Amino acid sequence: MTTPQEKAAAARKAAEEAARIAAEAVAAADAAEKEAAEQEAADKAAAEGKADTPAKADAPAKAADGKADSGAADAGAPDEVAAQGIAAGYAFEGLALELGTVMVDGKVHPDARVRIPMKTMNRHGLIAGATGTGKTKTVQGIAEQLSAAGVPVVVADIKGDLSGLAQPGQSNDKILTRAQETGDPDWKPSGFPCEFVSLGTEGIGVPIRATITSFGPILLSKVLGLNETQESTLGLIFHWSDQNGFPLLDLKDLRAVIQFLTSPEGKEELKGIGGVSATTAGVILRALVNLEADGGDTFFGEPELDPADLLRVAGGQGVITLFELGAQASRPQMFSTFLMWVLADLFQTLPEIGDMDKPKLVFIFDEAHLLFTGASKAFLQQVEQTVKLIRSKGVGVFFCTQLPTDIPNAVLSQLGARVQHALRAFTPEDQAALSKTVRTYPKTATYDLEKALTSLGIGEAVVTVLSEKGAPTPVAWARMQPPRSLMDTIGDDGIRSKAQQSTLYSKYGQTIDRQSAYEILAKAAEEAPEPAPSRGRAKAQPVDESMAEKIVNNTAFKNFLRSAATVAGREIGRSIFGTRKR
Repeated sequence: MTTPQEKAAAARKAAEEAARIAAEAVAAADAAEKEAAEQEAADKAAAEGKADTPAKADAPAKAADGKADSGAADAGAPDEVAAQGIAAGYAFEGLALELGTVMVDGKVHPDARVRIPMKTMNRHGLIAGATGTGKTKTVQGIAEQLSAAGVPVVVADIKGDLSGLAQPGQSNDKILTRAQETGDPDWKPSGFPCEFVSLGTEGIGVPIRATITSFGPILLSKVLGLNETQESTLGLIFHWSDQNGFPLLDLKDLRAVIQFLTSPEGKEELKGIGGVSATTAGVILRALVNLEADGGDTFFGEPELDPADLLRVAGGQGVITLFELGAQASRPQMFSTFLMWVLADLFQTLPEIGDMDKPKLVFIFDEAHLLFTGASKAFLQQVEQTVKLIRSKGVGVFFCTQLPTDIPNAVLSQLGARVQHALRAFTPEDQAALSKTVRTYPKTATYDLEKALTSLGIGEAVVTVLSEKGAPTPVAWARMQPPRSLMDTIGDDGIRSKAQQSTLYSKYGQTIDRQSAYEILAKAAEEAPEPAPSRGRAKAQPVDESMAEKIVNNTAFKNFLRSAATVAGREIGRSIFGTRKR
Protein backbone atom coordinates (compact mmCIF):
# COMPACT_ATOMS: atom_id res chain seq x y z
CA MET A 1 0.00 0.00 0.00
CA THR A 2 1.33 3.32 -1.07
CA THR A 3 1.76 5.86 1.66
CA PRO A 4 0.74 9.51 1.17
CA GLN A 5 4.39 10.55 1.11
CA GLU A 6 5.16 8.18 -1.80
CA LYS A 7 2.16 9.51 -3.74
CA ALA A 8 3.35 13.11 -3.28
CA ALA A 9 6.88 12.20 -4.42
CA ALA A 10 5.54 10.45 -7.57
CA ALA A 11 3.31 13.42 -8.41
CA ARG A 12 6.20 15.84 -8.02
CA LYS A 13 8.40 13.68 -10.30
CA ALA A 14 5.67 13.50 -12.98
CA ALA A 15 5.24 17.29 -12.84
CA GLU A 16 8.99 17.84 -13.29
CA GLU A 17 9.06 15.45 -16.31
CA ALA A 18 6.09 17.24 -17.88
CA ALA A 19 7.84 20.59 -17.36
CA ARG A 20 11.01 19.26 -19.02
CA ILE A 21 9.05 17.95 -22.03
CA ALA A 22 7.16 21.25 -22.34
CA ALA A 23 10.41 23.20 -22.26
CA GLU A 24 11.90 21.05 -25.02
CA ALA A 25 8.74 21.48 -27.08
CA VAL A 26 8.93 25.25 -26.73
CA ALA A 27 12.63 25.21 -27.72
CA ALA A 28 11.87 23.01 -30.74
CA ALA A 29 9.08 25.34 -31.81
CA ASP A 30 11.36 28.37 -31.49
CA ALA A 31 14.06 26.63 -33.53
CA ALA A 32 11.55 25.65 -36.24
CA GLU A 33 10.21 29.16 -36.46
CA LYS A 34 13.74 30.57 -36.75
CA GLU A 35 14.67 28.06 -39.46
CA ALA A 36 11.50 28.85 -41.37
CA ALA A 37 12.19 32.58 -41.16
CA GLU A 38 15.77 32.09 -42.39
CA GLN A 39 14.64 29.90 -45.29
CA GLU A 40 12.01 32.43 -46.30
CA ALA A 41 14.59 35.22 -46.25
CA ALA A 42 17.03 33.11 -48.28
CA ASP A 43 14.40 32.23 -50.87
CA LYS A 44 13.39 35.87 -51.20
CA ALA A 45 17.00 36.98 -51.62
CA ALA A 46 17.64 34.28 -54.25
CA ALA A 47 14.52 35.29 -56.15
CA GLU A 48 15.69 38.89 -56.22
CA GLY A 49 19.24 37.91 -57.21
CA LYS A 50 20.59 39.31 -53.97
CA ALA A 51 21.99 36.29 -52.17
CA ASP A 52 24.32 38.26 -49.92
CA THR A 53 25.08 35.65 -47.20
CA PRO A 54 27.64 36.59 -44.52
CA ALA A 55 31.22 35.67 -45.28
CA LYS A 56 31.51 33.74 -41.99
CA ALA A 57 28.56 31.55 -42.75
CA ASP A 58 29.82 30.85 -46.31
CA ALA A 59 33.41 30.21 -45.32
CA PRO A 60 33.08 26.51 -44.40
CA ALA A 61 31.16 25.71 -47.56
CA LYS A 62 33.60 27.66 -49.72
CA ALA A 63 36.53 25.95 -48.09
CA ALA A 64 34.94 22.56 -48.68
CA ASP A 65 34.31 23.37 -52.34
CA GLY A 66 37.63 25.08 -52.97
CA LYS A 67 35.87 28.33 -53.95
CA ALA A 68 36.96 30.80 -51.33
CA ASP A 69 37.11 33.65 -53.91
CA SER A 70 34.01 32.87 -55.92
CA GLY A 71 32.03 35.99 -54.93
CA ALA A 72 33.24 38.03 -57.93
CA ALA A 73 33.25 35.00 -60.25
CA ASP A 74 29.64 34.19 -59.37
CA ALA A 75 28.62 37.69 -60.45
CA GLY A 76 30.23 37.20 -63.92
CA ALA A 77 29.19 33.61 -64.47
CA PRO A 78 25.93 34.38 -66.30
CA ASP A 79 27.82 36.57 -68.82
CA GLU A 80 30.42 33.84 -69.35
CA VAL A 81 27.76 31.18 -69.83
CA ALA A 82 25.90 33.37 -72.34
CA ALA A 83 29.11 34.20 -74.24
CA GLN A 84 30.19 30.56 -74.46
CA GLY A 85 26.69 29.56 -75.53
CA ILE A 86 26.86 32.05 -78.42
CA ALA A 87 30.41 31.01 -79.33
CA ALA A 88 29.31 27.37 -79.54
CA GLY A 89 27.28 28.34 -82.61
CA TYR A 90 30.49 29.56 -84.30
CA ALA A 91 32.60 26.46 -83.56
CA PHE A 92 33.10 25.21 -87.13
CA GLU A 93 35.13 22.21 -88.22
CA GLY A 94 36.59 23.53 -91.47
CA LEU A 95 38.48 26.70 -92.44
CA ALA A 96 36.97 29.85 -90.99
CA LEU A 97 37.53 33.58 -91.21
CA GLU A 98 37.97 35.17 -87.76
CA LEU A 99 35.86 38.27 -87.11
CA GLY A 100 36.33 38.88 -83.38
CA THR A 101 35.01 37.81 -79.98
CA VAL A 102 31.68 37.92 -78.15
CA MET A 103 30.67 40.79 -75.89
CA VAL A 104 27.95 40.46 -73.22
CA ASP A 105 26.94 43.36 -70.97
CA GLY A 106 29.94 45.37 -72.14
CA LYS A 107 32.47 42.66 -71.26
CA VAL A 108 34.69 41.06 -73.91
CA HIS A 109 35.22 37.29 -73.78
CA PRO A 110 38.47 36.51 -75.67
CA ASP A 111 37.78 32.76 -75.75
CA ALA A 112 34.33 33.18 -77.32
CA ARG A 113 35.18 33.45 -81.04
CA VAL A 114 32.94 34.85 -83.79
CA ARG A 115 33.79 33.43 -87.23
CA ILE A 116 32.54 32.88 -90.81
CA PRO A 117 33.07 29.46 -92.39
CA MET A 118 35.09 29.72 -95.60
CA LYS A 119 32.74 27.12 -97.01
CA THR A 120 29.80 29.55 -96.88
CA MET A 121 31.60 32.69 -98.10
CA ASN A 122 30.01 32.09 -101.52
CA ARG A 123 26.60 32.53 -99.84
CA HIS A 124 27.32 36.27 -99.90
CA GLY A 125 27.02 38.86 -97.15
CA LEU A 126 26.24 42.38 -95.97
CA ILE A 127 28.49 44.80 -94.10
CA ALA A 128 26.45 47.80 -92.95
CA GLY A 129 26.66 50.71 -90.55
CA ALA A 130 26.74 54.47 -90.24
CA THR A 131 29.77 56.51 -91.33
CA GLY A 132 32.69 56.16 -88.93
CA THR A 133 31.56 52.96 -87.23
CA GLY A 134 34.31 50.69 -88.59
CA LYS A 135 32.91 49.23 -91.83
CA THR A 136 36.09 49.94 -93.79
CA LYS A 137 38.31 48.22 -91.21
CA THR A 138 35.97 45.21 -91.24
CA VAL A 139 36.30 45.03 -95.03
CA GLN A 140 40.08 45.36 -94.66
CA GLY A 141 40.25 42.51 -92.15
CA ILE A 142 38.09 40.24 -94.28
CA ALA A 143 40.16 40.96 -97.41
CA GLU A 144 43.38 40.20 -95.50
CA GLN A 145 42.23 36.82 -94.25
CA LEU A 146 40.83 35.79 -97.62
CA SER A 147 44.14 36.70 -99.26
CA ALA A 148 46.09 34.78 -96.61
CA ALA A 149 43.91 31.74 -97.36
CA GLY A 150 44.76 31.97 -101.08
CA VAL A 151 41.44 33.53 -102.15
CA PRO A 152 41.60 36.48 -104.64
CA VAL A 153 39.52 39.52 -103.69
CA VAL A 154 38.05 42.40 -105.72
CA VAL A 155 37.25 45.52 -103.70
CA ALA A 156 35.59 48.76 -104.79
CA ASP A 157 37.82 51.29 -103.05
CA ILE A 158 35.82 54.38 -104.01
CA LYS A 159 37.40 56.68 -101.41
CA GLY A 160 40.90 55.17 -101.55
CA ASP A 161 40.82 54.12 -97.89
CA LEU A 162 42.04 50.55 -98.44
CA SER A 163 45.35 51.11 -100.20
CA GLY A 164 47.07 50.35 -96.86
CA LEU A 165 46.41 46.66 -97.54
CA ALA A 166 49.64 46.67 -99.53
CA GLN A 167 51.82 47.61 -96.52
CA PRO A 168 52.30 46.18 -93.00
CA GLY A 169 50.47 47.99 -90.22
CA GLN A 170 52.01 49.76 -87.24
CA SER A 171 52.19 47.96 -83.91
CA ASN A 172 51.37 49.75 -80.66
CA ASP A 173 49.99 48.89 -77.22
CA LYS A 174 46.43 49.77 -78.21
CA ILE A 175 46.48 47.48 -81.24
CA LEU A 176 48.11 44.61 -79.34
CA THR A 177 45.59 44.90 -76.51
CA ARG A 178 42.68 44.83 -78.92
CA ALA A 179 44.17 41.89 -80.81
CA GLN A 180 44.57 39.99 -77.54
CA GLU A 181 40.96 40.55 -76.45
CA THR A 182 39.55 39.77 -79.90
CA GLY A 183 41.13 36.35 -80.26
CA ASP A 184 44.31 37.21 -82.22
CA PRO A 185 47.16 36.94 -79.66
CA ASP A 186 49.69 36.26 -82.45
CA TRP A 187 48.96 39.57 -84.23
CA LYS A 188 51.86 41.00 -86.20
CA PRO A 189 52.03 43.62 -89.00
CA SER A 190 51.61 42.16 -92.50
CA GLY A 191 51.17 43.45 -96.05
CA PHE A 192 49.31 41.65 -98.82
CA PRO A 193 49.68 41.41 -102.62
CA CYS A 194 47.59 44.19 -104.21
CA GLU A 195 46.83 45.46 -107.68
CA PHE A 196 45.71 49.08 -108.04
CA VAL A 197 43.46 49.67 -111.03
CA SER A 198 41.48 52.71 -112.16
CA LEU A 199 38.29 53.08 -114.14
CA GLY A 200 39.47 54.64 -117.40
CA THR A 201 42.81 56.07 -118.41
CA GLU A 202 42.90 59.21 -116.26
CA GLY A 203 43.28 57.54 -112.85
CA ILE A 204 46.43 56.74 -110.90
CA GLY A 205 46.12 52.96 -111.16
CA VAL A 206 46.39 50.53 -114.07
CA PRO A 207 43.75 51.74 -116.59
CA ILE A 208 40.83 49.35 -117.00
CA ARG A 209 38.34 49.52 -119.87
CA ALA A 210 35.33 47.74 -121.32
CA THR A 211 33.95 47.90 -124.84
CA ILE A 212 30.46 49.23 -125.50
CA THR A 213 29.55 45.93 -127.18
CA SER A 214 30.63 43.90 -124.18
CA PHE A 215 29.04 46.24 -121.64
CA GLY A 216 25.58 45.75 -123.11
CA PRO A 217 22.44 47.92 -123.26
CA ILE A 218 21.08 47.33 -119.74
CA LEU A 219 24.25 48.34 -117.90
CA LEU A 220 24.89 51.22 -120.28
CA SER A 221 21.33 52.48 -119.73
CA LYS A 222 22.02 52.47 -115.98
CA VAL A 223 25.14 54.56 -116.52
CA LEU A 224 23.34 56.99 -118.86
CA GLY A 225 20.33 57.32 -116.57
CA LEU A 226 17.85 56.21 -119.26
CA ASN A 227 14.24 55.28 -118.56
CA GLU A 228 12.76 51.93 -119.57
CA THR A 229 11.57 53.17 -123.00
CA GLN A 230 14.97 54.61 -123.80
CA GLU A 231 16.63 51.44 -122.50
CA SER A 232 14.47 49.39 -124.88
CA THR A 233 15.47 51.62 -127.79
CA LEU A 234 19.14 51.27 -126.91
CA GLY A 235 18.64 47.50 -126.90
CA LEU A 236 17.35 47.67 -130.48
CA ILE A 237 20.41 49.64 -131.52
CA PHE A 238 22.71 47.03 -129.99
CA HIS A 239 20.75 44.25 -131.66
CA TRP A 240 21.08 45.84 -135.08
CA SER A 241 24.81 46.44 -134.61
CA ASP A 242 25.34 42.83 -133.51
CA GLN A 243 23.45 41.43 -136.51
CA ASN A 244 25.21 43.58 -139.06
CA GLY A 245 28.76 43.28 -137.82
CA PHE A 246 29.33 46.81 -136.51
CA PRO A 247 31.64 46.54 -133.47
CA LEU A 248 30.75 49.10 -130.81
CA LEU A 249 34.05 49.57 -129.00
CA ASP A 250 33.85 53.14 -127.77
CA LEU A 251 31.45 56.06 -127.56
CA LYS A 252 32.13 57.41 -131.03
CA ASP A 253 31.10 54.05 -132.50
CA LEU A 254 27.73 54.17 -130.78
CA ARG A 255 27.20 57.80 -131.82
CA ALA A 256 27.92 56.98 -135.46
CA VAL A 257 25.48 54.05 -135.48
CA ILE A 258 22.68 56.07 -133.84
CA GLN A 259 23.15 58.87 -136.36
CA PHE A 260 22.87 56.37 -139.17
CA LEU A 261 19.82 54.59 -137.80
CA THR A 262 17.91 57.83 -137.29
CA SER A 263 18.39 58.74 -140.95
CA PRO A 264 15.64 57.85 -143.48
CA GLU A 265 17.69 55.02 -144.98
CA GLY A 266 18.65 53.63 -141.60
CA LYS A 267 15.09 53.38 -140.37
CA GLU A 268 14.39 50.90 -143.16
CA GLU A 269 16.97 48.61 -141.60
CA LEU A 270 14.94 48.43 -138.38
CA LYS A 271 11.55 47.62 -139.84
CA GLY A 272 11.75 43.99 -138.77
CA ILE A 273 12.65 44.71 -135.13
CA GLY A 274 10.90 48.00 -134.38
CA GLY A 275 11.89 51.61 -134.78
CA VAL A 276 13.99 54.29 -133.17
CA SER A 277 12.28 57.64 -132.80
CA ALA A 278 14.33 60.73 -133.46
CA THR A 279 13.35 62.14 -130.05
CA THR A 280 14.48 59.08 -128.13
CA ALA A 281 17.68 58.83 -130.15
CA GLY A 282 18.34 62.48 -129.40
CA VAL A 283 18.00 61.83 -125.67
CA ILE A 284 20.46 58.94 -125.90
CA LEU A 285 22.92 61.02 -127.92
CA ARG A 286 22.80 63.86 -125.39
CA ALA A 287 23.40 61.37 -122.56
CA LEU A 288 26.40 60.01 -124.47
CA VAL A 289 27.81 63.51 -124.88
CA ASN A 290 27.43 64.18 -121.15
CA LEU A 291 29.11 60.88 -120.29
CA GLU A 292 31.97 61.71 -122.62
CA ALA A 293 32.38 65.13 -121.02
CA ASP A 294 32.65 63.42 -117.60
CA GLY A 295 35.47 61.17 -118.77
CA GLY A 296 33.44 58.18 -119.97
CA ASP A 297 35.32 58.18 -123.28
CA THR A 298 38.45 57.13 -121.40
CA PHE A 299 36.72 54.09 -119.97
CA PHE A 300 35.06 52.56 -123.04
CA GLY A 301 37.57 51.04 -125.41
CA GLU A 302 40.34 48.48 -125.66
CA PRO A 303 42.24 46.56 -124.37
CA GLU A 304 39.31 45.20 -122.42
CA LEU A 305 39.70 43.69 -118.95
CA ASP A 306 40.32 39.94 -118.93
CA PRO A 307 38.46 38.44 -115.92
CA ALA A 308 41.26 35.92 -115.48
CA ASP A 309 43.48 38.75 -114.21
CA LEU A 310 41.22 39.01 -111.16
CA LEU A 311 41.74 35.36 -110.20
CA ARG A 312 45.47 35.38 -109.55
CA VAL A 313 47.42 33.99 -106.59
CA ALA A 314 50.91 35.23 -105.71
CA GLY A 315 53.16 33.29 -103.33
CA GLY A 316 50.20 31.32 -102.00
CA GLN A 317 48.23 34.50 -101.23
CA GLY A 318 45.22 35.69 -103.17
CA VAL A 319 45.80 38.95 -105.04
CA ILE A 320 43.59 41.82 -103.82
CA THR A 321 42.47 44.00 -106.74
CA LEU A 322 41.52 47.49 -105.59
CA PHE A 323 39.40 49.53 -108.01
CA GLU A 324 39.63 53.28 -107.55
CA LEU A 325 37.27 55.79 -109.10
CA GLY A 326 39.71 57.46 -111.50
CA ALA A 327 38.12 60.08 -113.75
CA GLN A 328 34.60 58.97 -112.82
CA ALA A 329 34.41 60.95 -109.56
CA SER A 330 31.31 62.78 -110.78
CA ARG A 331 29.66 59.51 -111.78
CA PRO A 332 30.02 57.04 -108.89
CA GLN A 333 27.15 54.96 -110.36
CA MET A 334 29.43 54.28 -113.32
CA PHE A 335 31.90 52.75 -110.90
CA SER A 336 29.48 50.35 -109.24
CA THR A 337 27.86 49.45 -112.56
CA PHE A 338 31.25 48.58 -114.01
CA LEU A 339 31.88 46.15 -111.16
CA MET A 340 28.52 44.58 -111.92
CA TRP A 341 29.73 44.12 -115.51
CA VAL A 342 32.88 42.38 -114.23
CA LEU A 343 30.72 40.10 -112.09
CA ALA A 344 28.46 39.30 -115.06
CA ASP A 345 31.54 38.58 -117.19
CA LEU A 346 32.83 36.17 -114.56
CA PHE A 347 29.42 34.52 -114.42
CA GLN A 348 29.67 33.77 -118.14
CA THR A 349 33.25 32.54 -118.15
CA LEU A 350 33.64 30.52 -114.93
CA PRO A 351 32.57 26.87 -114.85
CA GLU A 352 30.05 25.40 -112.41
CA ILE A 353 31.92 23.96 -109.42
CA GLY A 354 29.33 23.55 -106.65
CA ASP A 355 30.35 23.71 -103.00
CA MET A 356 34.02 24.21 -102.13
CA ASP A 357 36.06 24.44 -98.95
CA LYS A 358 36.77 28.08 -99.84
CA PRO A 359 35.58 30.44 -102.59
CA LYS A 360 37.43 31.05 -105.87
CA LEU A 361 36.89 34.80 -105.61
CA VAL A 362 35.12 37.29 -103.33
CA PHE A 363 33.66 40.59 -104.57
CA ILE A 364 33.15 43.46 -102.12
CA PHE A 365 30.89 46.29 -103.34
CA ASP A 366 31.57 49.42 -101.29
CA GLU A 367 28.88 52.16 -101.40
CA ALA A 368 26.50 49.48 -102.69
CA HIS A 369 23.49 51.81 -102.58
CA LEU A 370 24.88 53.47 -105.73
CA LEU A 371 24.34 50.23 -107.60
CA PHE A 372 20.60 50.29 -106.97
CA THR A 373 19.81 54.02 -107.03
CA GLY A 374 17.61 54.79 -110.02
CA ALA A 375 17.95 51.25 -111.35
CA SER A 376 15.39 49.94 -113.85
CA LYS A 377 13.30 46.85 -113.19
CA ALA A 378 15.33 44.90 -115.77
CA PHE A 379 18.58 45.90 -114.06
CA LEU A 380 17.35 44.84 -110.61
CA GLN A 381 16.14 41.51 -111.96
CA GLN A 382 19.53 40.85 -113.52
CA VAL A 383 21.38 41.74 -110.29
CA GLU A 384 19.13 39.36 -108.37
CA GLN A 385 19.73 36.59 -110.88
CA THR A 386 23.50 37.15 -110.89
CA VAL A 387 23.78 37.06 -107.10
CA LYS A 388 21.57 34.00 -106.91
CA LEU A 389 23.44 31.96 -109.50
CA ILE A 390 27.07 33.03 -109.26
CA ARG A 391 27.61 31.25 -105.94
CA SER A 392 27.61 27.97 -107.88
CA LYS A 393 30.67 29.35 -109.71
CA GLY A 394 32.49 29.70 -106.37
CA VAL A 395 32.16 33.50 -106.20
CA GLY A 396 31.02 35.31 -103.05
CA VAL A 397 29.54 38.83 -103.14
CA PHE A 398 29.54 41.19 -100.16
CA PHE A 399 27.62 44.47 -100.24
CA CYS A 400 28.90 47.30 -98.03
CA THR A 401 26.52 50.20 -97.32
CA GLN A 402 25.09 52.33 -94.52
CA LEU A 403 21.62 50.79 -94.16
CA PRO A 404 20.39 47.28 -94.96
CA THR A 405 17.34 48.95 -96.51
CA ASP A 406 19.67 50.28 -99.25
CA ILE A 407 19.64 46.76 -100.69
CA PRO A 408 16.48 45.49 -102.46
CA ASN A 409 14.68 42.77 -100.51
CA ALA A 410 15.11 40.21 -103.30
CA VAL A 411 18.91 40.64 -103.04
CA LEU A 412 19.03 41.11 -99.25
CA SER A 413 17.29 37.77 -98.71
CA GLN A 414 20.21 35.98 -100.41
CA LEU A 415 22.94 37.41 -98.16
CA GLY A 416 23.93 34.73 -95.66
CA ALA A 417 26.41 36.72 -93.51
CA ARG A 418 25.37 39.90 -91.69
CA VAL A 419 27.90 42.22 -90.06
CA GLN A 420 25.96 45.22 -88.77
CA HIS A 421 27.90 48.12 -87.27
CA ALA A 422 26.18 50.91 -85.34
CA LEU A 423 23.06 52.57 -86.75
CA ARG A 424 21.88 56.08 -86.02
CA ALA A 425 18.22 56.79 -85.25
CA PHE A 426 17.99 60.58 -85.29
CA THR A 427 15.02 60.85 -87.63
CA PRO A 428 11.71 58.99 -88.07
CA GLU A 429 13.14 57.44 -91.25
CA ASP A 430 16.20 56.25 -89.32
CA GLN A 431 13.96 54.78 -86.63
CA ALA A 432 11.91 52.91 -89.24
CA ALA A 433 15.10 51.53 -90.82
CA LEU A 434 16.31 50.43 -87.38
CA SER A 435 13.07 48.56 -86.68
CA LYS A 436 13.25 46.82 -90.06
CA THR A 437 16.85 45.82 -89.42
CA VAL A 438 16.01 44.28 -86.03
CA ARG A 439 13.29 42.13 -87.60
CA THR A 440 15.78 40.59 -90.02
CA TYR A 441 17.84 39.00 -87.23
CA PRO A 442 17.19 35.67 -85.48
CA LYS A 443 15.59 35.84 -82.04
CA THR A 444 18.00 36.39 -79.15
CA ALA A 445 17.44 36.35 -75.39
CA THR A 446 20.91 37.81 -74.69
CA TYR A 447 20.56 41.23 -76.34
CA ASP A 448 17.96 43.93 -76.82
CA LEU A 449 18.82 44.36 -80.50
CA GLU A 450 17.17 47.73 -81.00
CA LYS A 451 19.20 49.12 -78.12
CA ALA A 452 22.34 47.22 -79.12
CA LEU A 453 22.38 48.48 -82.71
CA THR A 454 22.43 52.10 -81.52
CA SER A 455 24.93 51.42 -78.72
CA LEU A 456 27.70 49.62 -80.61
CA GLY A 457 31.14 51.17 -80.24
CA ILE A 458 33.56 51.82 -83.10
CA GLY A 459 34.84 48.48 -84.32
CA GLU A 460 31.95 46.54 -82.82
CA ALA A 461 29.16 44.83 -84.75
CA VAL A 462 26.13 42.61 -84.38
CA VAL A 463 26.86 39.45 -86.36
CA THR A 464 25.04 36.40 -87.64
CA VAL A 465 26.30 34.12 -90.43
CA LEU A 466 25.44 30.79 -91.98
CA SER A 467 26.98 27.72 -90.37
CA GLU A 468 28.61 24.98 -92.41
CA LYS A 469 25.20 23.26 -92.47
CA GLY A 470 23.53 26.39 -93.81
CA ALA A 471 21.70 27.35 -90.58
CA PRO A 472 21.91 30.88 -89.09
CA THR A 473 24.28 31.19 -86.15
CA PRO A 474 23.25 32.86 -82.85
CA VAL A 475 23.29 36.64 -82.84
CA ALA A 476 26.60 37.89 -81.43
CA TRP A 477 27.64 41.35 -80.31
CA ALA A 478 31.26 41.16 -81.44
CA ARG A 479 34.34 43.26 -80.95
CA MET A 480 36.13 43.02 -84.31
CA GLN A 481 39.78 42.08 -84.78
CA PRO A 482 42.16 44.84 -85.94
CA PRO A 483 43.62 44.53 -89.46
CA ARG A 484 47.27 43.56 -89.76
CA SER A 485 47.96 45.88 -92.69
CA LEU A 486 48.28 49.67 -92.60
CA MET A 487 45.04 51.31 -91.45
CA ASP A 488 45.69 54.35 -93.62
CA THR A 489 46.20 55.23 -97.28
CA ILE A 490 49.64 54.92 -98.91
CA GLY A 491 48.96 58.09 -100.92
CA ASP A 492 48.56 58.77 -104.63
CA ASP A 493 52.29 58.57 -105.32
CA GLY A 494 52.51 55.18 -103.62
CA ILE A 495 49.53 53.85 -105.58
CA ARG A 496 50.87 55.22 -108.87
CA SER A 497 54.30 53.69 -108.25
CA LYS A 498 52.90 50.24 -107.48
CA ALA A 499 50.56 50.39 -110.49
CA GLN A 500 53.35 51.21 -112.91
CA GLN A 501 55.47 48.37 -111.52
CA SER A 502 52.64 45.88 -112.04
CA THR A 503 52.72 43.29 -114.80
CA LEU A 504 49.20 44.43 -115.72
CA TYR A 505 50.47 47.84 -116.76
CA SER A 506 52.19 46.51 -119.87
CA LYS A 507 48.95 44.75 -120.81
CA TYR A 508 46.46 47.55 -120.21
CA GLY A 509 48.56 50.72 -120.10
CA GLN A 510 48.20 51.75 -123.77
CA THR A 511 44.87 52.36 -125.51
CA ILE A 512 44.17 50.43 -128.73
CA ASP A 513 41.81 51.94 -131.32
CA ARG A 514 41.17 49.28 -133.95
CA GLN A 515 38.65 49.42 -136.76
CA SER A 516 35.08 49.51 -135.51
CA ALA A 517 31.70 51.00 -136.39
CA TYR A 518 32.93 54.59 -136.62
CA GLU A 519 35.83 53.73 -138.91
CA ILE A 520 33.66 51.45 -141.09
CA LEU A 521 31.04 54.15 -141.59
CA ALA A 522 33.66 56.84 -142.21
CA LYS A 523 35.46 54.68 -144.78
CA ALA A 524 32.21 53.96 -146.61
CA ALA A 525 31.58 57.71 -146.79
CA GLU A 526 35.06 58.37 -148.20
CA GLU A 527 34.72 55.66 -150.88
CA ALA A 528 31.26 56.73 -151.99
CA PRO A 529 31.41 57.82 -155.69
CA GLU A 530 30.51 61.38 -156.58
CA PRO A 531 27.02 61.58 -158.13
CA ALA A 532 26.99 62.05 -161.94
CA PRO A 533 25.96 65.52 -163.16
CA SER A 534 22.33 65.71 -164.16
CA ARG A 535 21.44 66.54 -167.80
CA GLY A 536 18.09 67.96 -166.88
CA ARG A 537 17.17 70.61 -164.40
CA ALA A 538 19.43 70.30 -161.40
CA LYS A 539 17.65 69.33 -158.26
CA ALA A 540 18.21 71.44 -155.21
CA GLN A 541 20.82 69.90 -152.91
CA PRO A 542 21.08 70.59 -149.19
CA VAL A 543 23.80 73.05 -148.40
CA ASP A 544 25.24 71.00 -145.54
CA GLU A 545 24.79 67.22 -145.78
CA SER A 546 25.61 65.19 -142.68
CA MET A 547 28.07 62.30 -142.71
CA ALA A 548 25.24 59.83 -142.11
CA GLU A 549 23.31 61.16 -145.10
CA LYS A 550 26.36 60.93 -147.35
CA ILE A 551 26.84 57.33 -146.31
CA VAL A 552 23.32 56.05 -146.67
CA ASN A 553 22.65 57.78 -149.98
CA ASN A 554 25.35 55.95 -151.92
CA THR A 555 25.32 52.55 -153.58
CA ALA A 556 28.71 51.47 -152.25
CA PHE A 557 27.55 51.63 -148.66
CA LYS A 558 24.26 49.86 -149.42
CA ASN A 559 26.18 47.00 -151.03
CA PHE A 560 28.53 46.87 -148.04
CA LEU A 561 25.61 46.80 -145.62
CA ARG A 562 23.94 43.91 -147.42
CA SER A 563 27.23 42.01 -147.47
CA ALA A 564 27.85 42.55 -143.77
CA ALA A 565 24.36 41.38 -142.85
CA THR A 566 24.87 38.04 -144.63
CA VAL A 567 28.15 37.08 -142.97
CA ALA A 568 27.57 33.80 -141.09
CA GLY A 569 28.08 33.92 -137.35
CA ARG A 570 28.31 37.69 -137.34
CA GLU A 571 25.64 38.22 -134.69
CA ILE A 572 26.94 38.58 -131.15
CA GLY A 573 25.37 36.36 -128.52
CA ARG A 574 24.26 38.11 -125.35
CA SER A 575 23.64 36.88 -121.85
CA ILE A 576 23.00 38.42 -118.45
CA PHE A 577 22.52 42.24 -118.50
CA GLY A 578 22.69 41.98 -122.29
CA THR A 579 26.47 41.64 -121.99
CA ARG A 580 28.40 39.93 -124.76
CA LYS A 581 29.03 36.20 -124.45
CA ARG A 582 32.71 35.44 -124.64
